[in-house]
Amino acid sequence: MSTKGKLYVVGTPIGNLSDLSPRAAQTLEDVDFIAAEDTRVTVKLLNHLGIKKPMISYFEHNKQFKGEVICDRILSGESCAVVTDAGMPCISDPGEELVRQCAERGIETLVVPGPSAVISALCVSGLSTGRFTFEGFLSVNKKSRREHLESLVRERRTMVFYEAPHKLSNTLRDFLDTFGDRKLTIVREITKLHEQVIRTTTSQAVQDYGDGSLRGEIVLVLEGAIENEEKESYTLEEAVTLARELIESGTKPTQAAKDAAAVTGLKKNDIYRELI
Repeated sequence: MSTKGKLYVVGTPIGNLSDLSPRAAQTLEDVDFIAAEDTRVTVKLLNHLGIKKPMISYFEHNKQFKGEVICDRILSGESCAVVTDAGMPCISDPGEELVRQCAERGIETLVVPGPSAVISALCVSGLSTGRFTFEGFLSVNKKSRREHLESLVRERRTMVFYEAPHKLSNTLRDFLDTFGDRKLTIVREITKLHEQVIRTTTSQAVQDYGDGSLRGEIVLVLEGAIENEEKESYTLEEAVTLARELIESGTKPTQAAKDAAAVTGLKKNDIYRELI
């Protein structure tokens, strides 16, 4: 195939190397060089395929400068494949900037589709797939994080998030505090040996995984708001019981009262007063 002077956006496996398409493998073989998020990761894939190809490191902190270098090389007649460590480039990935730079400079860009953690997790979530919104990674900045989540309280579409395992505990609590008790699917290690699909709720997830015990690459699929949904009525006694169950699972009393208030709609102070 002719690859002269073009950028190829190439999807790579998100765990199982058998998921790489023949077309993707052929493209990596044919291009002049590869722009890789982490060359150490990509070289493993190339070794698996028996391909030796020049690579250029292209990641978040050098994307502006390296993007210009890549564009200059393409305009001089070389072909380039941009890949991320796993999945489709440009989705929560600096490849987005490279495609923009290519568009501004009139460089033809072609896509070689591959696995996507967003779509894969949504498909097995058991939640509505007709309409959804991808929210990416939540900010580590508390204010930005809170504003992001609060903007989604009335979102009726299914929401998909990426999350790192060491931040999962806080995210689950934030979900419960912001959205109350909703259906939640946790998809872990997609296509890998220990792949797991956990269909649960926000309150149950806090109890079961609030200790940070869940490891691996994680995608969270959250139920959207239901229009005109009538909230279940809880008594103060039921709210206190829920808070005590959270405490038994390791949650501090003040946080347990807050979580129970988010689920039941009752006042946190009233629940906490009964607890002590």
